[in-house]
Amino acid sequence: MTSATHPRQCPGLSRRRLLGAATTLGGGALAAGSLAGCGAAAVTGSGTTELTFWTWAPGIEDVVALWNEQNPDVQVEVSRQDAGDAAVTKLLTAVRAGNGAPDLVQVEYQAITSLVAANALADLSADLSPETAGHFAEGIWSSVGLQGDSIYAIPQDTGPLQLYFRGDVFDELGLSAPTTWEEYAEAARTIHAADETMFLGTFSSTDPGLFVGLAQQAGASWWEIDGERWRVAIDTEPTRRVAEYWGGLVEEGVIAAEPMYTPQWNAALNAGTQVGWVSAAWAPGVLAGNAGSTAGLWRMATIPQWDAGHAATGNWGGSTTAVTVDSPRRAAAVRFAEWMNTSPEGVRALVEKSGVFPADRPGAAEALTAPPEFFAGQEDFHELSTDNAEGVRPFTFGPNVNVAYSIFNDAFALATRTGTADAFVDAVATIHAGTVADLENQGYDLA
Repeated sequence: MTSATHPRQCPGLSRRRLLGAATTLGGGALAAGSLAGCGAAAVTGSGTTELTFWTWAPGIEDVVALWNEQNPDVQVEVSRQDAGDAAVTKLLTAVRAGNGAPDLVQVEYQAITSLVAANALADLSADLSPETAGHFAEGIWSSVGLQGDSIYAIPQDTGPLQLYFRGDVFDELGLSAPTTWEEYAEAARTIHAADETMFLGTFSSTDPGLFVGLAQQAGASWWEIDGERWRVAIDTEPTRRVAEYWGGLVEEGVIAAEPMYTPQWNAALNAGTQVGWVSAAWAPGVLAGNAGSTAGLWRMATIPQWDAGHAATGNWGGSTTAVTVDSPRRAAAVRFAEWMNTSPEGVRALVEKSGVFPADRPGAAEALTAPPEFFAGQEDFHELSTDNAEGVRPFTFGPNVNVAYSIFNDAFALATRTGTADAFVDAVATIHAGTVADLENQGYDLA
């Protein structure tokens, strides 16, 4: 990849050319207004710097209170927001209006590029400590950059994919945790043959984030930067391989094809007809809430590999802490974000108060001691999860993730109804074509 000149204080020309359709996302007036505020600093009349922080993390007020107690010169005020697309829309509206935007904002990994394209997030690289990058696995850190040395957020929590399965069922059938996807398929066949109501997994057409994580593990990156242009790389061998694999299992009838997070899915977990789940490090909380009657029966293992002996995985979920481009208090905001996400105190508070799986490697090792209550018998749960996070492969999100995900839902809803491996591969081609068309319609010059 060609590196652009490093924009030390303001968004650089190369980045703006790369994100050349920013006017369709944030407006030309937004871009001009955003550039005007670079490098400023401000404090109150009392000498105290006051920061606003938009976030949805549970218990985050207690984390911030710890900072405020120890840092009277920089006080952070939490403003609780909705997560997901609602948070992105509200932030863009505030930035576009030129007022009302916070200093700091919690941002999901897949939303970073879209917000950078809209000139909503500041490049933090000039204010970051040289040690910050070393706190995170390479695959996670790559998700908060975009081009060259620019960094637009600090990772907070992450969701490395791993395998959850009913240990009692595996023991009864003489099965071991599958280490390859071929072994996973054989286990799925064995389980379904033993009881036709029982499935090792399901393919959910309403969860593009999980599918993207699986494609990431296989080596895909759905968007790429080629010099100063975007390239869409969805319909490529790694993603087609993942689609054909899961479509083949659906076609065989050895896994289910029902969406997750429905009453039916919850009932299947509790009834023991759904006995496995490829999910992220945050899954124990979901299982405890949706399948409490099965506590103590589940185990966790590293996700199966395409090549035996490897330890690659993808990421599903997680978020970061970013600074908005118009904040006149950027250095102070970065100081707080680094404390919260990389200091032993901050990371421990995130674990204890917010219940997150932290992205910070040394902090996770220190703060995650006892296993989740739902997995109380698996003493190595967090050690294994931390090791899994090291295997997250790099992945670039493009400026129209929301469009690609919307097309995914429609394309794979049709594919699961058709129920063939070929239909799953066709869905990948549909997502690719629609994503390219959307970028072209926005005025992007694609490679």
